[in-house]
Amino acid sequence: MSEIIDSLKRARIEELLEQGKRLDGRAFDEFREISIETGAIPKANGSARVRIGDTEVVCGVKIQPDRPFPDSGDKGIFICTAEMLPLSHSSVETGPPGPHVIELARVVDRGIRESHMIDVSQLVIKENKSVVGVFADNVVVDYDGNLFDACSFAATAALLSTKSPKWEFKDDAPALVEGSEADLPVGTIPVSVTMGKIGQHVLVDPNADEWQCMDARVTITTNSDGNICAMQKGGHDGFTLEQIKECGKTSARIGAEIRKKFDGISAGSDTEQ
Repeated sequence: MSEIIDSLKRARIEELLEQGKRLDGRAFDEFREISIETGAIPKANGSARVRIGDTEVVCGVKIQPDRPFPDSGDKGIFICTAEMLPLSHSSVETGPPGPHVIELARVVDRGIRESHMIDVSQLVIKENKSVVGVFADNVVVDYDGNLFDACSFAATAALLSTKSPKWEFKDDAPALVEGSEADLPVGTIPVSVTMGKIGQHVLVDPNADEWQCMDARVTITTNSDGNICAMQKGGHDGFTLEQIKECGKTSARIGAEIRKKFDGISAGSDTEQ
């Protein structure tokens, strides 16, 4: 029965797309309502709650001294993770993360990392011995499509709101400098825009029904200058060269508008955009 319902749903979505319409009435290049709230986890170094339509993600940032990677002793560490709670959707089960959740974490991590949002060269306590580790952990609370952008926005907002402790290297170990905190060294604000392809139609911010029907998807992250810094394609179908070019232009244009929602977010502030 579920396969019949899915088939009927796709047929209805495709019928509407041919008429230039979407199920929820949005334009093809229109996001659902975006809500960004910082200070969602009081005990975290930084945190944010993001809603895109009915998709909801909470991100917490943890800061701690760590050993540098062997090939980058002059740089701090940034790692982004993702987890889906079983209550977020009926299809989610307890246990190790599946391939789609692993990909989700990697895409969000890469978008932020490749934009050079955080200048990790400034997160060194003692070169080759001790650095600052920045860990952004996304938890999906409610799923209604497009987790890539929801997790990316949540991680970005959480990082912007983060206050980082300071350490100095004493007696061959990092020592916390009491009462000394600073903002993370942020150089740009990355914004990802995910687009799904159904037939020959490309849609921005697919909801859960559209996500289920997609033939292909692409997530493009731009920095504050509007330059593309990361891209991830998924799905069994492909995009034409012209479609990819148009997706790039769309991500830069919409990214600039979404970036305004991060205005006013700073370390130690509790804000809602």
